Amino acid sequence: MKAIVQERFGPPGILRLADTDRPEAGAGQVLVRVRAAALNPYDWHMMRGDPYVARLSGGVGLTRPKSRVAGIDAAGEIEAVGAGVHGPRPGDEVLGFCPGSFAEYARTSADWLVAKPAGLTFEQAAAVPMGAVTALRGIRTVGRARAGQRVLVNGAGGGVGTFAVQIAAALGAEVTGVCSAGNADLVRSLGAAHVVDYALEDFTDGRVRYDLILDNVGNRPLSRLRRALTPAGTLVANGGGSPGRVFGALGSMLRLAAADTLVRQRLRPILPAAPAGPTHQDLLAVTTLIEAGRLTPVVDRTYRLADAAEGVRHVERGHARGKAVIVVP
Repeated sequence: MKAIVQERFGPPGILRLADTDRPEAGAGQVLVRVRAAALNPYDWHMMRGDPYVARLSGGVGLTRPKSRVAGIDAAGEIEAVGAGVHGPRPGDEVLGFCPGSFAEYARTSADWLVAKPAGLTFEQAAAVPMGAVTALRGIRTVGRARAGQRVLVNGAGGGVGTFAVQIAAALGAEVTGVCSAGNADLVRSLGAAHVVDYALEDFTDGRVRYDLILDNVGNRPLSRLRRALTPAGTLVANGGGSPGRVFGALGSMLRLAAADTLVRQRLRPILPAAPAGPTHQDLLAVTTLIEAGRLTPVVDRTYRLADAAEGVRHVERGHARGKAVIVVP
């Protein structure tokens, strides 16, 4: 099969299109014929082996990538099922977490997939898993957003932010989105009652206070973010970080957790969604919102499989509008 592979850690130029063996579905697994795969910050972190401390965990690889084929989000059709898999059948259209999704075929756990909503294209469906589940956990699970609350989403035009605005609005919150001027109309169309242009306004000046802030950007000091919260408000910090850092987002998360013990406000870290935790239920929750017409994936642009490196460069620059997606023929 055709796949995007990497033999070492490094910049996007190390990614190359190659012929490789097609995986087989083992017990409890399914083989997916990938039709589209989303690009995430997660992918360039894995590509670069960044932050360095993540290499010590064993999940990334110490001196070279543990997974030779890149990618995690996918949508496609089930090609085959392994022993012990009940429910999913060959031919079913699905979306979910598929390690090695930048390829024609990817193998994954049956629990990491759900049925693709009929109204979505494969490109839209591929945009859902990591972005929508991270947003759901940030707004609903960790943030505990409720109807009538003031919720601010920093980075509202991005891959997680576009989902977060919609989820908060679906819960009945009064949503403020922080984004560029070019994304203002998009963010309003997704349900934001107010939009802040980060180039012209400082949402941390304390003039307006919020019950919940989901920070997808990490460009404001914690002291300023707390100033924008109500006395009992919640800050949810989404993981991220720039390439080349030793500790990356982990250092920020640890500092946030330490500060949480000293203040009345709730300061909570959330790492980007991956195949861990209640993944199947979270995927079902977001597809239920999609089927109800309350959540729509925003696809920024698409790339051919052979152009995956260009797509990773685009996401790494940090100015994606919604999600970027690879189309697999």
